Amino acid sequence: MRMRRILGLALAAATLAGVSAVGAAASSPDISRDDCTAAGGQLVSRPYAGDTCVLPDGTTQAIT
Repeated sequence: MRMRRILGLALAAATLAGVSAVGAAASSPDISRDDCTAAGGQLVSRPYAGDTCVLPDGTTQAIT
């Protein structure tokens, strides 16, 4: 029983570590206005959300 609990905790820790690494890699970095326009993106201002860049492939990134 104790071995099963230790293995379960190890598996849970490994799963959480994997999820946090994927989440950090999946978040898109902020770019500047100049980088946005140079990449062919369009600047969009939204109330209470700040400025974002909509790139030609449909992805959005926050403007720094």
